Amino acid sequence: MMPKIVILLGPTAVGKSELAMELATALDAEIVNADSQQIYRYLDIGTGKPSPADRERVAHHLIDIVNPDEEFNAALFRRLATQSIEQIHGRKKHVIVCGGTGLYLKALTQGLFEGPGQDAQIRQALERRIESEGQAALFHQLVRIDPSVGTAIHPNDRQRTIRALEVFQLTGKPLSQWQKEHAFQERPFDVVKIGLNRQRGELYERINRRSERMVEDGLLEEVRSVVAMGYSLTLKPLLSVGYRQIGRVLLSQQELLGAIEEMKQETRRLAKRQLTWFRADKEIRWFDPNEKTEIIEAAEKFYSM
Repeated sequence: MMPKIVILLGPTAVGKSELAMELATALDAEIVNADSQQIYRYLDIGTGKPSPADRERVAHHLIDIVNPDEEFNAALFRRLATQSIEQIHGRKKHVIVCGGTGLYLKALTQGLFEGPGQDAQIRQALERRIESEGQAALFHQLVRIDPSVGTAIHPNDRQRTIRALEVFQLTGKPLSQWQKEHAFQERPFDVVKIGLNRQRGELYERINRRSERMVEDGLLEEVRSVVAMGYSLTLKPLLSVGYRQIGRVLLSQQELLGAIEEMKQETRRLAKRQLTWFRADKEIRWFDPNEKTEIIEAAEKFYSM
């Protein structure tokens, strides 16, 4: 029999972490993180990591596992998450995978297209183009080649933009076509996908409040501390929503109030992209986060089958 896992997914700020705690308590489960930002050490406030108290109450995996300047990708996530799931099952406990990074979840549950090997000359040429033309220019080229990347790759994701252009130059086919033909065919786990969503106005209000609360909780100081450790504001995790805006404040390129408003807007756009990705998956069972009894019952029924 395939190992069973419950996946709790949804857009940013919808309330996944809180519900994951309740679900884990009800099911005697451990939580595997599937948020691409919470893997980084030192980035706590801006990524909305579970509190130390919550992590003490319920075991969490794949949080604080790499430094901000270390590479991490969907293939690494898949390997480490699979190892964590096997270890949790070995302890006779249930598994809740919780997060909003759609590619990570898809890689975990359906496999991943590894693609051709890297080409140093192509990558160096693309790196030089980013330095001279900017990241936006390469991303716009990628969108012309492969329009579907808009929901899969963030415009500021330098590594994945380079990889997608590299694959196209090496093979003459867009990455999405390779993935369609060769990827996501595995089924290593028996999965139930529980999606959380709220009315748009309610979700956006939660996003706005959370953006303000992050700054109140010390996001500016957190970014200043990370920079003091020697990490560059140009690193991928520090170009993510929230960190990018606060980084510009530290560089005196933006006022704090303007940065907060931009954080709200960019986080709303992120939530919209996440929902677009998830709505293409017909296996997801959608709930309002307040339907806790129904969600717990659905998970219990899945594990009892």
